[in-house]
Amino acid sequence: MIKSLTQLNIVWVSLALLLSGSCSGDTKLQEDNNPAPFLWENANIYFLLTDRFLNGDPSNDLNFKRSEKTAVMRGFQGGDIAGVIKKLEEGYFNKLGITALWLTPWFDQVRGSTDEGTGVTYGYHGYWTSDWTSMDPNFGTEEEVARLIEIAHAQGIRIVMDVIINHTGPVTPQDPAWPQEWVRTEPACDYQSYHNNLSCTLVENLPDIRTGSDQEVGLPPTLIEKWEKEGRLDQEMAELDAFFQRTGYPRAPRYYIIKWLTDLVRQYGIDGYRLDTAKHIEEGVWKELFGEASEALEAWRLEHPDRVLDHNEFYMVGEVYGYGISSDRLFHFPDTAVDYFAEDIHSLINFDFKYNATGGYEELFSTYSEKLHTTLKGKGVLNYLTSHDDGGPYDKERLKPLEAGTKLLLSPGSCQVYYGDESCRNLVIPGAVGDATLRGPMNWDEIDQNISRTGYSLQQVMEHYQKLGSFRKDHPSVGAGKHRMISAEPYLFTRTYSRDDYSDQVLVGLDLVGGELTLKVGDFFNEGSILYDYYSGNTVKVENGEVRLDSEFNIVLLAKK
Repeated sequence: MIKSLTQLNIVWVSLALLLSGSCSGDTKLQEDNNPAPFLWENANIYFLLTDRFLNGDPSNDLNFKRSEKTAVMRGFQGGDIAGVIKKLEEGYFNKLGITALWLTPWFDQVRGSTDEGTGVTYGYHGYWTSDWTSMDPNFGTEEEVARLIEIAHAQGIRIVMDVIINHTGPVTPQDPAWPQEWVRTEPACDYQSYHNNLSCTLVENLPDIRTGSDQEVGLPPTLIEKWEKEGRLDQEMAELDAFFQRTGYPRAPRYYIIKWLTDLVRQYGIDGYRLDTAKHIEEGVWKELFGEASEALEAWRLEHPDRVLDHNEFYMVGEVYGYGISSDRLFHFPDTAVDYFAEDIHSLINFDFKYNATGGYEELFSTYSEKLHTTLKGKGVLNYLTSHDDGGPYDKERLKPLEAGTKLLLSPGSCQVYYGDESCRNLVIPGAVGDATLRGPMNWDEIDQNISRTGYSLQQVMEHYQKLGSFRKDHPSVGAGKHRMISAEPYLFTRTYSRDDYSDQVLVGLDLVGGELTLKVGDFFNEGSILYDYYSGNTVKVENGEVRLDSEFNIVLLAKK
């Protein structure tokens, strides 16, 4: 059905005037056939809890007699690296346009359980480290990690490793506290000052690493005993000796951990870190970590030249809880402000996004674009809607999953898809307390059955994420480019990006009325250009400064493919 072309042409004439009058300077870009570069500023990062994603190897489900009955969603569920590999091999992440995978930590976890008021809990989430030099068998093997990274890299997907320097795992009958020269067990943080975010424990019974100390310390006896039983004590000690001799660092707690973390970069070519609890560590530690990680990644690249994806810097995104894009570069403690970006952190998780996303598209997009190209130029934010520990996520009941996906995947900045955002995974689990309700198993059975939830079939939601994700993956201008609205009704905007000899431009329409449309694109796209609509799958040609498009959808994503 042809819409009212009289009304549409009024809009498109105005649009043509806007485009013809504004496509000069840095807005008018020449199209080329150069492949799209990978930019962390445009990354589409998929974040998953390894234990909750997919059980690829049931033989590793039970270890260390972790069989005590736990509170709801607070025990190991069987997910592992093998499950992630399976989905990589199936092309699941590629279909979603994912360009980086962020997995929860896979290090050895405390053996025992705790009950700190939320019920019996094991370290299923990976944040209760007992040994930074080995994998927890519940998550898999080092060989599987190597395979995961190799397969991901072969598909152009980077790996972001979640790293913890702030604390060990809690004390349990099976897991004593590390020596006092390594950790403090009190006081608990009160968060009322900069100091009271650092020299304290995040919560009761979570020993805090003395990251600010330069005092030389020996290894914890429990770690020495463990390595000896595993037959690798001499090797580990020799490697530590070599590290401290090379770097000249004192044998202080943080430098041991920096060595252990960067070993994995040197061994596997890991592309970046997500910095856990970043504001609870002296900010200079992150600069030290970046230096060692950068050196390790360069060493890996030199040794594996045929597997190098690009020469981007080692990437670090920080979890500075409470930071938002509205703060520009600074995070404000009650008594001081800190610029974490100055410590070689490239991006910060944007805790403002879920609030900003409640408004309209244009306010969201234009504000973010302005910030990222002025006060935050050269740095970035990682936008998210849901996560593993945000008890108030955007659209927790999954009432508007298409709108949520549109805002997340089309916003300037990089984006984080939390596992199950793309499939309306239930975030409200009966009986689960606190963050456990956010950490349910991935809903593969529901996806296979294509059930409907709140008016949308899961296949419809999945396809929405796949189309938007593929669009972002192919076009750096979506996340890294400059935004410009060219029409309010219907809502149309452009994004443009240029660097060196590469340029990219896209035109997006949202909340349109499906059917046959004539879009006057002026000279934003060159005459005769063949454009692809990533949403409908239609191909159109620019003729006389316009394109004609027939689509049943209310979204248009136009660009060269």
